[in-house]
Amino acid sequence: MNSECNFLMPRESGKFIAESATHVILKNAEIKKFAGIILENFKCQESSVNSCEHSNFLDKNDPKVADLILFIDTLNFCFWNDANNLKWKVNGETGYFALCAAIKRALKAGIPITDAIFLSKITHDELQKILQGDQDSGEIPLLHERVQNLNEVGQVLIKKYNGTFVECIKSCNNSAEKLLKLIVHNFKCFRDEANYKNYQVSFYKRAQILVADIWSCCQGEGLGAFNDIDYITMFPDYRVPQVLIYFGVMQYNNELLNKLQSGVTLEQRSVEEIEIRGCSIAAVERIIDEIKILKRENPTLYLDKLQYNSIYIDYFLWEYRRKHAEKLKDIPYHKVRTIFY
Repeated sequence: MNSECNFLMPRESGKFIAESATHVILKNAEIKKFAGIILENFKCQESSVNSCEHSNFLDKNDPKVADLILFIDTLNFCFWNDANNLKWKVNGETGYFALCAAIKRALKAGIPITDAIFLSKITHDELQKILQGDQDSGEIPLLHERVQNLNEVGQVLIKKYNGTFVECIKSCNNSAEKLLKLIVHNFKCFRDEANYKNYQVSFYKRAQILVADIWSCCQGEGLGAFNDIDYITMFPDYRVPQVLIYFGVMQYNNELLNKLQSGVTLEQRSVEEIEIRGCSIAAVERIIDEIKILKRENPTLYLDKLQYNSIYIDYFLWEYRRKHAEKLKDIPYHKVRTIFY
């Protein structure tokens, strides 16, 4: 993590980028409208922090659960394939769910994916076997980079944390902020930063979702008993912006929209990529502000007990894209070859 005075954490980065952006704008009227849609969804209890379905193979009482979540989020990035290549699939699942299917298969086979020594030495062939796709599918992108990530994570755990992510979590005294900063300081592969208009901005998609997944899996108890979980922002990836565009919360200028519609792969840390991701963070923050106003203005609707934060809203957006993929298929997503999301 950069220590210079012009460095911004994700929430501040989003605000600064949204105020400076030229390729992406936020629409205040649509933000207010969408806040009402989300609030109605939360009232109906249709959203859950377990929306990523970790619960079907993660047990919060398993002493290795934190290391398993770390393994997942070390590999949780860049699942899209080029148009002329087959999608990577495992047991018929795609994307993140294909990763979960591969991990379940590895656990069943007794592969020690939570062992730091194993991770520190894992080879290309070993990881390729773990992530082997279905017979009619393509390969997972960036396999070499995934091996490097796991090697780094294993080596850091051995050197600094007695071989387990549990030690990292315990050293942070129930603080999500401290854990996030520890992760990005010690594990370079989670250090999701960029230069923008003379500022070092940060997004930390995988690091933030790692903290959120610990909190979610543990249901806010034990290792996940963070007293400042609202410090975490949404997780700026390539799917959630599709939903924000669909509902009119965000809007691309014609130049960027034409690029995305033509299937152009954006450069990592390009201005366009930075503005899409930063404005996504800012959009969710503004949605939260509008939800607070709606709750305050409607005291008789018993909204005060509703739980919401950036994590809940991100899960709602991500889940919406998954459930309504056909409806959103004409909304282009930005493509960047990166290990960060």
